[in-house]
Amino acid sequence: MIKVLVSGFRGAMGAKAVKMITADPDLKLVSVYSPNVDPQDGAKYDLPSDCKIFNHLDEIEPDAQVWVDFSTPDGAFENAKFALEHHMVPIIGTSGLSDQAVSELQKIAQQNQMNGLIVPNFGLSAVLLMQFAKQAAKYFPDAEIIEMHHADKADSPSGTAINTAKLIVEGREADGQKNEKEIETMPDARGADYEGVHIHAVRLPGYVAHEQVLFGGAGEALTIRQDSFDRESFMHGLNIAIKNVDKLDGFAVGLENVL
Repeated sequence: MIKVLVSGFRGAMGAKAVKMITADPDLKLVSVYSPNVDPQDGAKYDLPSDCKIFNHLDEIEPDAQVWVDFSTPDGAFENAKFALEHHMVPIIGTSGLSDQAVSELQKIAQQNQMNGLIVPNFGLSAVLLMQFAKQAAKYFPDAEIIEMHHADKADSPSGTAINTAKLIVEGREADGQKNEKEIETMPDARGADYEGVHIHAVRLPGYVAHEQVLFGGAGEALTIRQDSFDRESFMHGLNIAIKNVDKLDGFAVGLENVL
């Protein structure tokens, strides 16, 4: 049985994670963490009676093997650092960590001889989209990304879109075309630019998490799209990640590292 701690357990994703872990006989929710909870009122949060509640990082008892994080970008870095230093494998589902933060966590993991995982998207369809996009980029170096999320998502572009852009750049054998005469009549009309891959972020009510990658070539085009209609769809990927942390080698990025 794998013992798990969930950070950010009161958020939309954290609540789904708690439910999934509690229902799986191979997993045990031993503790939860959030700075804004009352650790004396466990019944209020509908948690197992033996689940410990913490609201201060330095008070956490490191009895879990895996730390699942759905907190905030700022909190996720400190949480992952704490987990690595206390020999818990962090699985970070929080988006918005900078490349510098990821690099620092990789160093901390190496120093502590620990593994860890950042998952831009737990949806299997999103993982496949990113892998297909990387393959397509070999033949279609000109690409743009449109990512669509619910109106409450704080960061943009999404971690999934950024990771998709990185994989497209990795898959290219030639640079995309550039229009030297291009003029933006309104600032940022072309969206964010990651090494020539433009990323457009949409935030609207009714959406959950969606992404499409548009490739253009001479006389033809290719569109790859994935849709997540319910956060429940992410729990299968999270379950896989928790149960396969032994496949990790160091601190990695992407669910594909445990598939």
